[in-house]
Amino acid sequence: MADIVESIEQYALSKKNRAKTLFSKVGLVGCGSVGQTIARMIASQGIEVVFIEMDDEKIKAALKGIDAELTNMIDHWGMTAGEKRAVMNRIKGTIQYSELAGCDLVIEATKGRSKEERVFVRKEVFKRIEEHVSPTTIIATNSTLIVSTELSADLKYKDRCVSLHFSTSSPEADIVEVARGLYTSDEAYDNVKKFVKLIGKKMIPVAESPGLMSVRIFSTLINEACTVYMEGVGTMEDIDLSLKAGLGLGMGPFELADKIGLDKILRWLDNLYEEFGEMKYKASPVLKRMVRANRLGRITKQGFYKYDEKGKRIETIIY
Repeated sequence: MADIVESIEQYALSKKNRAKTLFSKVGLVGCGSVGQTIARMIASQGIEVVFIEMDDEKIKAALKGIDAELTNMIDHWGMTAGEKRAVMNRIKGTIQYSELAGCDLVIEATKGRSKEERVFVRKEVFKRIEEHVSPTTIIATNSTLIVSTELSADLKYKDRCVSLHFSTSSPEADIVEVARGLYTSDEAYDNVKKFVKLIGKKMIPVAESPGLMSVRIFSTLINEACTVYMEGVGTMEDIDLSLKAGLGLGMGPFELADKIGLDKILRWLDNLYEEFGEMKYKASPVLKRMVRANRLGRITKQGFYKYDEKGKRIETIIY
């Protein structure tokens, strides 16, 4: 009787035959402070992340920023050194859009100075992404002020675009706001739901609107706090304490503003005021004065409060 010989390769879990898991690879365009937080959050869930930056220096800066963020988590017992190495090994930076091939989702997290520049830049990014990914790859924007319908208008496959907003001002917040655009298909929307669940977050469905929910609400909260302070109703410390102790907020409006960045809040308010024309979005003179003085918060070590090199508050700035 002849021996029966079968190739062992047919039973192996080779890369060629192994079924690809949905969202095993996620792309990110733009890896500034916001992009770094998004990359870290996704890679921490065992997902490969490839991010696009303009040059090698920006790539090095992004990786250094992510590394520092993870080290800070180790220092606060939120991660082990081994877990940090695993996360960093899942994150890759490149200047080549072709590296986005194979991604199931690509998130745009770029920025521009004026609204017109931000729209133009993001539209170009969406087009370049589409050139290198499959027709089923979801293309999302993390922008809250510019809706995905506008950004996807010139794409061949508009139905795979959504707005996907991570709460980067509070990275450990377990929510992600998701807004489907005018063209978004049910399949793309359902897959985004799966992705949000996969990374351990809760999806908050919102109607497509500049500012979505969170930005519209807390930008006006911060703006009103500035008005109350300007009128002399209370000190910054007392206003912050009132909302923390009285309403149970984790941070007061001035503390939160310094963390987010005052220039970013001013940009939100200016765009919302332009969009809706309502006085509640007209930025307080206090906020404008701070931005003109380049007192932007923790990033410049001075905002409503003053900070040391590690971002720890050291004193109040008196006006």
